[in-house]
Amino acid sequence: MGKIAILTDSCADLSRETVEAFGIYVIPLSVVYPEKIYADGVDITAEDVYRRMPEEVPSTTLPSGEAIFGTLERIRDEGYSYVLALMLSSGISGTYNAVRLAAQSFKEMEIRVFDTQTASLGLGMIALQAAEWVRKGKSWLEMQGIVASLIRNTKVFFCVDTLEYLRRGGRIGRISCVAGSVLQIKPIITFSSDGQLVNVDKVRGRQKSIQEIALKIQNLVPEKGAYNMALAHGGCPEELEILRKALGGCLRKSRMYCESAIDSVLASHVGPRLIGAGVQVLEWE
Repeated sequence: MGKIAILTDSCADLSRETVEAFGIYVIPLSVVYPEKIYADGVDITAEDVYRRMPEEVPSTTLPSGEAIFGTLERIRDEGYSYVLALMLSSGISGTYNAVRLAAQSFKEMEIRVFDTQTASLGLGMIALQAAEWVRKGKSWLEMQGIVASLIRNTKVFFCVDTLEYLRRGGRIGRISCVAGSVLQIKPIITFSSDGQLVNVDKVRGRQKSIQEIALKIQNLVPEKGAYNMALAHGGCPEELEILRKALGGCLRKSRMYCESAIDSVLASHVGPRLIGAGVQVLEWE
């Protein structure tokens, strides 16, 4: 049986140490400023983006063909026969389609490209758990069913400080209009079944939004059975601590738990002070 590689993109928000520990391959998206095109997670971070806001808001681009094919060639050269490519939601990016088209023309390995219909901590959880199942010896056929299950059973909720950056970048999705800053109304955002952004609730005030995210996650945690959890933030680690405490026992009982700061591409579209949590219910044992 040939070796199976796990491939994702930089919007999975996995640290370099985690990527190395789990043997995951990552294709970087790009952040574009007038002076240079930067590779996400390679020569630019979210903190670099925040420092230039609000005066400068960069654009972002898909991974280049060179980056996609270069990564696939590296995977091939390192002895893999199969690739599970887990990509950022097609509802907010063309990355999935770009990798899918590249995979069709790359005949030297069998490649299955998945639209995960999520991003950041959701995408990261899918990639990590898939890598864990590969380590445990699941077959190529089994892994395709497992990944479909992980996508189906991964749910994230997050809140941003302002919708202005999502509007500017055209990533507002189906988030309905929210009465703005005077009333401090904050939308609780998730991904719809087709991978677009949609708000599922509106609450007043930042602290209440954090508590509401915790409540929604707790309501999805199964009474019996295994699950994973993840938290993420965009330049607000102190608020991540509030969310962590609100989730308390749920975090302690999760099988796999990770925290991360969001990447520079997502930071360009949501602005600073994103806070979010995700849960992934495990059907496969």
